[in-house]
Amino acid sequence: MRRFRRLRASEEIRSLVQETRLSAKELIYPVFVKEGENIKAPVDSMPGIYQWSLDRFDEELDRISASGIAGLLIFGIPEHKDELATEAYSETGITQRAIRHIKEKYPRLLVIADVCLCEYTSHGHCGVVCCGEILNDDTLPLLAKMAVSLADAGADIIAPSDMMDGRVAAIRAALDSAGHINTPILSYSAKFASGYYSPFRDAAQSAPAFGDRRTYQMSVTNGREALREIADDIDEGADMVMVKPALAYLDIVRAARDRFGLPIAAYNVSGEYSMVKAAAANGWIDEKRIVLENLIAIKRAGADIIITYHALDAAEWINE
Repeated sequence: MRRFRRLRASEEIRSLVQETRLSAKELIYPVFVKEGENIKAPVDSMPGIYQWSLDRFDEELDRISASGIAGLLIFGIPEHKDELATEAYSETGITQRAIRHIKEKYPRLLVIADVCLCEYTSHGHCGVVCCGEILNDDTLPLLAKMAVSLADAGADIIAPSDMMDGRVAAIRAALDSAGHINTPILSYSAKFASGYYSPFRDAAQSAPAFGDRRTYQMSVTNGREALREIADDIDEGADMVMVKPALAYLDIVRAARDRFGLPIAAYNVSGEYSMVKAAAANGWIDEKRIVLENLIAIKRAGADIIITYHALDAAEWINE
């Protein structure tokens, strides 16, 4: 009889043979910066998450810097929105100013800049809209302009999340032409049209004014298509790729890990976070145990980078 329990007999033995280990250095924390002053606005659907104005942003940045995590993923919420998302690529946009602030005061903090138009458009969609249709090719130049402006501001990594076809190639060409040949692209390659995003849309104030995003985000039913999306983004110049959401799509993370050699990120999204927080608030689960188990599952599936709203808590627990 094989006795597997021999290697489970004590904490010391279990640790010695542990196959999957979490590190704070693999975690990225999403943040929301909002136009205005003296703002620390709680996101009701995401306990513990806030929208920050730039004058109070250091309160959050101090925590991030001290946590030992890899860095942050930044989302901006402008005061003015229009059909062409002009604040997305404005030199004085809230996200651009926030990135410059971070790089001036926290130069070693890694900044990943999300590239998408939805927070900046009056209609809340991720691309240019005409007669109710989201126009793919008309959107690409705006995404490229946004990527360049964020790189100009000091972003370390550009992360397009819009799911327009061909956007990685357009952004890579624009970055290179602007002199940002060494700025990597982390592409949201397999981003599904998921119900898990609802709390994020509260945080980013980016809910679409009509319809939904199923004409450009992926169908939740399609795994083989996800691998084709990832392969195309790699061919277009992505340096890293992402699967989003994470927990409901661990099969995609595993398949991508088995097929591709690039670094793979997985986004433990808002709905996944909020469900854990709600269950913990009701005393139904042990929050620390469940969070770490979820993050281990994501890493065990093959993710190199985990984007999660649990990052600051998890870093503390990992380092205990």
